[in-house]
Amino acid sequence: MLVEKNVPLQPCNTFHIVAKAFSLVRVTQVTDLLEVLGDAHLRAQPKFILGGGSNIVLTGDVKPLVLKVEIMGKRLLEENPRGFIVEAGAGENWHELVAWTVQQGYPGLENMALIPGTVGASPVQNIGAYGVEFQDRFHSLDAIDLQTGQELRLDAAQCGFGYRDSVFKHASSGGFGLKDRVMIIRVRFFLPKAWKPVLGYAELDRKMAEQGVTHPTAAWIFDAVCAIRRHKLPDPAVLGNAGSFFKNPTVTPEQCADIIQREPRIVHYRLDDGAVKLAAGWLIEACGWKGKSVGNAGVYERQALVLVNRGQATGGEVMTLAGAIQTSVYERFGIKLEPEPVVVG
Repeated sequence: MLVEKNVPLQPCNTFHIVAKAFSLVRVTQVTDLLEVLGDAHLRAQPKFILGGGSNIVLTGDVKPLVLKVEIMGKRLLEENPRGFIVEAGAGENWHELVAWTVQQGYPGLENMALIPGTVGASPVQNIGAYGVEFQDRFHSLDAIDLQTGQELRLDAAQCGFGYRDSVFKHASSGGFGLKDRVMIIRVRFFLPKAWKPVLGYAELDRKMAEQGVTHPTAAWIFDAVCAIRRHKLPDPAVLGNAGSFFKNPTVTPEQCADIIQREPRIVHYRLDDGAVKLAAGWLIEACGWKGKSVGNAGVYERQALVLVNRGQATGGEVMTLAGAIQTSVYERFGIKLEPEPVVVG
């Protein structure tokens, strides 16, 4: 175990915000973490778990001990008549895992292709795209208790998944919140053999019509999703960003009807539970923010839901822009937008 000092974090966050970690340990195997917990001084320090840095905004240098998750490995753990159980290390790149499962003939994750980040971060955010959420394919995960060093195995019920939410985003306050209490080290997925394509999104339907596809395969959906995302979303390697910056808000049917009376063109989707999901990107664009900037932080020209780093943006500039957008949307629609990324610093 090596404790690195004053480590630049600009390469470790997809917004490319300049900051540094006072202390950082790279966790490439479980024993690295156990060594940290076995050291009385390190165990007592506050800790920040860093994966791919695709869902954070750094507003300053990071004082807690940074645990950089770099546990690798992916494998078919089990095959049974119902499906495949696939296991991946928390440090694996999410998109590369999705590509591997499709190539191996284990369908089910293809709709979530090209989502940035690591496997270990995917349950924290309960990531999702094009009609599929992480929880739909989840089997179980292993985590290490950062106080005791005990290994825990959690199922879906114990993870408390919600829309872009889980127990890993909440501190324990009499409940089962696990924020800053555990590090996820392995994740398992159940991918059913009775696979059916998840469709119904306009962009996918358009692709099928353009190419004359009537019975899409998992590989076709994977390629289509990659093409769609590359067209409308910036590559973090080229233009710093954290993907979708705000959650799509949900409202009651009555609230939606009231907004439709004023804004007939609002993009909305009815959910199974009766609530209505509104497109946050549409709300932001309607308020005139598409392409606008605050300092070096801006709203992407092709997708208003994405905030970008146009040069050397600071975390403060990003959050100032986000706050101004939230105010505009609330004043016009009465809707409070909730950011997806975690603010650190």
